[in-house]
Amino acid sequence: MEDPGEVAGPRSHRRQWLPGIVQAVAPDGITDLGPGYLDPDLLPVDLLGDAYAEALSRYGSAALSYGENQGVAPLREALAERATATGGQPCGPENVLVTAGTSHALHLLATMLAEPGDVVLCEPTGYDFGKQIFTDRGLTLSPVAVDGSGPDPQALADAARAHRAGGRRVAFVYLIPTFHNPTGLLVGEARRREILAVARDHDLLIVEDDAYGELWLDPVEMPPALAGLAGYRGVVRLCTFAKTLGPGLRLGSMLAGPELIARIAGSGVLSSGGGLNHLASLAVTALMEGGGYDARLRWLRKRLVARRDALVAGLGPGRDLQVPHGGFFLWLRGAPGTTEEDMVAAAGRAGVQVAGGSRFGLPDRPSVRLSYSFNSPEDLALAGRRLARAWSAPAPLDPVTAH
Repeated sequence: MEDPGEVAGPRSHRRQWLPGIVQAVAPDGITDLGPGYLDPDLLPVDLLGDAYAEALSRYGSAALSYGENQGVAPLREALAERATATGGQPCGPENVLVTAGTSHALHLLATMLAEPGDVVLCEPTGYDFGKQIFTDRGLTLSPVAVDGSGPDPQALADAARAHRAGGRRVAFVYLIPTFHNPTGLLVGEARRREILAVARDHDLLIVEDDAYGELWLDPVEMPPALAGLAGYRGVVRLCTFAKTLGPGLRLGSMLAGPELIARIAGSGVLSSGGGLNHLASLAVTALMEGGGYDARLRWLRKRLVARRDALVAGLGPGRDLQVPHGGFFLWLRGAPGTTEEDMVAAAGRAGVQVAGGSRFGLPDRPSVRLSYSFNSPEDLALAGRRLARAWSAPAPLDPVTAH
């Protein structure tokens, strides 16, 4: 059991972490390094309980009404202020649409800005469920080469020209430049500006998935978001509270030019139902205005650092991985001659569940993604040691073919 100071609060218990209540539950005896979400001990039940009470007290019956289509003004103002402070360009509430999280935002964009058969340019590996949203809509994913600094601008330009020459429409470019899922890469400002220049030259809309932008874990210089660098022209930035507060809120935001935001806010789903997750929006507004959100981020970053470092230490030296400066994931590449299937199977025999790299696209080498967000430091250290032994041991003989 973790020290009480390491737990979000007394109501952040696991008694109802059960199938039928939550999306996924690992089998008994398995340490699951697959999920891209927070350890139950880190979910701020008490903090949000107080925020909901504050919202209901402050807004009364308005908290239970249909909300403003674009999202409640106080939350949009708070989000715009944060974006202005870190993005290098002014951002106003007219640039913000409240969403039901990143998955919902991706569905909106794939529905309203694309047609079946259109192309989405993307990194070779990326958020698997985001890609599924695009393919469910009938869009074609077209990977663009990356190097150690991020997406290759020349490759992006070449891909745009090639698709247009072939009569294919590019709907948009989907990128995760900040603590990339699954690799953890942070794209620097110079490369971001190069990507934006290519996008302007080829009239490409960029969708910037910024789920982990507030989860820097080291004193690293954080580059401005692509949307901020572009002045919110030609870039749609998607943010979420799923990774900082909890996915059960179903709350996020879309930041873009006012014309696009107004167009989406005028869609039938919002005209009919009003602002998305209205009560949750008001609760998070209260949390942000009172300083509780920033205090929560400071607390959470420290706990994620401890978890990341415990897993890295457990894995030990000699592994082909770069320790990310933020986010939730380690990306570990296999030794020469090793297959992804070998790595996943050996992990499973050691009682550790990992995500194979091919789940996320086309890795350049057999790889696995290890999440350090979902387990305690003690469990992560033990899982790391088990993986180190498993991946160093020879594979067992197949009893069917062994002689």
